[in-house]
Amino acid sequence: MHDLSYDDIKSAADRIAGHVRPVAIAPGPDGVWLALEHLQHTGSFKARGAQNFLRAHREAGTLPDAGVTIASGGNAGLACAWSALRQGVRATVFLPANAPRVKVARLRSYEADVRLVGTEYAEALAACEEFAAASGALASHAYDHPLIAAGAGTLMEEIKQRIPDLDTVVVAVGGGGLFAGVATAARQHGVRTVAVEPENCRALDAALAAGGPVDVTVDSVASDSLGARRATSLAVQAARRGDVRPVLVPDGGIVRARRALWDDHRLAVEHAAATALAALPAASDPAAGPGTAAYRPEDGEKVCVILCGANTDLRTLTDDERDGTGGPVT
Repeated sequence: MHDLSYDDIKSAADRIAGHVRPVAIAPGPDGVWLALEHLQHTGSFKARGAQNFLRAHREAGTLPDAGVTIASGGNAGLACAWSALRQGVRATVFLPANAPRVKVARLRSYEADVRLVGTEYAEALAACEEFAAASGALASHAYDHPLIAAGAGTLMEEIKQRIPDLDTVVVAVGGGGLFAGVATAARQHGVRTVAVEPENCRALDAALAAGGPVDVTVDSVASDSLGARRATSLAVQAARRGDVRPVLVPDGGIVRARRALWDDHRLAVEHAAATALAALPAASDPAAGPGTAAYRPEDGEKVCVILCGANTDLRTLTDDERDGTGGPVT
């Protein structure tokens, strides 16, 4: 596995052009811009990486007859199954037997072979790896692969085209595929990247402190999407550059930002998407004093916040989330 380069992102952009939805940009709170990537196919940015991964293997002649397999009942699994269907490739998706029925149904709507194994992701992953070894299927990953990260990075290319004088892009970080891709493209264009993690879901922050990827505990309202226990080496490399600002935000801020997006803009997004916005003053605790924001832009600084996904339980967009406890993690 090689390091991620800007050339990888440019190649990905050419490869997936016309196969994903171009990102829409809209004005947000306090003069920031919002990249509405939650409107992407399958409801998240993951469609970009999945398309790039399969198309690159097809180009290289390394896409086996057994198709592709992945262990994920979340956004990556949906994106993989959708991309495989669009390209006429068989997809076998492993997920725990207790996965939400709505996700299982949606995966099957993409004609995926859904296999329910165990009660934890680790069991589904082990079964997926065993299946790949036995069948010869191509094993995909939710975020830890240069082709996946490069596909995600194409989002930054589109943002820069629409906001040529952009100064700063703000992005949520889980395992780090989206962040690594966005930060690599942003650096090419002289744009600062703010990498935002929940305080109790901080794989990248811990890796930077330890000098490399380490396992962390995960306990956040956004852990359904940002709950990677270990950041990728690609993300750690990107975060060490001087044009990246890593920050942490509390769950209460994430919940308030998500609710504000719904109340003020009628945008229903995942907690992961709201995590990015929670870093800015507009989403900080209104009862707190000045200077409480994780990232405070300078006067005149042009900022774009990436809203990365919309696969959320709409029942959690209720008043019972205002205290920051959040709703059920799915």
